[in-house]
Amino acid sequence: VGSDPGGWSETYSFISRDSEANETIAFLFGDMGTYVPYNTYIRTQDESLSTVKWILRDIEAVGDKPAFISHIGDISYARGYAWVWDHFFSQIEPIAANTPYHVCIGNHEYDWPSQPWKPSWSTYGKDGGGECGIPYSVKFRMPGNSVLPTGNGAPDTRNLYYSFDSGVVHFVYMSTETNFVQGSNQHNFLKADLEKVNRSRTPFVVFQGHRPMYTSSNEARDFAMRQQMIQHLEPLLVMYNVTLALWGHVHRYERFCPMKNSQCLNTSSSFIYPGAPVHVVIGMAGQDWQPIWQPRRDHPDVPIFPQPGISMYRGGEFGYTKLVATREKLTLMYVGNHDGQVHDMVEIFSGQTSTEASATEAVNQTKLGSGTSTKLKISPLYLEIGGSVMLALLLGFALGFLLRKKREAAQWTPVKNEES
Repeated sequence: VGSDPGGWSETYSFISRDSEANETIAFLFGDMGTYVPYNTYIRTQDESLSTVKWILRDIEAVGDKPAFISHIGDISYARGYAWVWDHFFSQIEPIAANTPYHVCIGNHEYDWPSQPWKPSWSTYGKDGGGECGIPYSVKFRMPGNSVLPTGNGAPDTRNLYYSFDSGVVHFVYMSTETNFVQGSNQHNFLKADLEKVNRSRTPFVVFQGHRPMYTSSNEARDFAMRQQMIQHLEPLLVMYNVTLALWGHVHRYERFCPMKNSQCLNTSSSFIYPGAPVHVVIGMAGQDWQPIWQPRRDHPDVPIFPQPGISMYRGGEFGYTKLVATREKLTLMYVGNHDGQVHDMVEIFSGQTSTEASATEAVNQTKLGSGTSTKLKISPLYLEIGGSVMLALLLGFALGFLLRKKREAAQWTPVKNEES
């Protein structure tokens, strides 16, 4: 883009998402914020620059494979200062110019006293700096059509909840800042969307929202909201076999076991999907003001908020997560910013296989189940293998019979050792 008098930008290219691919690659995080190369009167997030650096390394390593980025809430922390948004987009340009950049709304994009949805059981304040979701909605264009009033006469808030397929994974995004209880438009959308997922095409489902359903941090003000999420959203996640639920808001990394009604279904880090999603908090991409899980001075060996049994891993390292999925397995890795290495990993197996034979068998089973008359053809190779096996069995039987007869005819003398 540009002009001859004013100059031209660099030339960029990108590889679009392939919904038919048998592999999915994504980089996911929340609460990144913006690095500003000078002192300013508002708080900025210097560590966000390292997050972008390491993600760029991984994107370059992916090469020609399609991938995308998922930033689940608390995007720039502009809080009403437009110039912070400018810095943010300059910061993510190295990765966003080549890789689709998906977002989900957080409290720092929307939260304001005049917002329409303020239930009595949750606390809302001025986290959004008066933005009311407007910059978030006009600076991004996500593949959904959700539209809600802002409460102040400004343009409606968009990009709230949507979904798409990428390879073998169906990704769902929700808004924790707008009504999600049963009967709401968002709840109806989520239910309808999860109902129609084609699990033969996308065996894995990844659900994302900003405020977490599960966390062991000191987020007391969101406790009532978490209870409402467990009541209204968790039944959908369990009923429709959601594989992974990702959340931000808490500025740390924490992986829970597969959860159902606050109960743990599996404590391993590698397992076949047990019937409930693994919950992971991934709000560690840059914002650093939340000093949680730190030891007490009088008890340095005991954290302020002890790690419960349902929490499999907690980390205070800034970073991001990388998702790699095939038809058989989904792997989520937590990459730390100080060394660019994997600090935690979970593997979830679908129970499916991607071999041609399995696909053929599935087609035949479908035809038989629907009442279609189907002739099963056996290839000559299978006949040759079967014949060889039968011949080997017959030869083995005959040889065993002859050896037994010879043994019975012989005069065996027991041998005694010197000790006896």
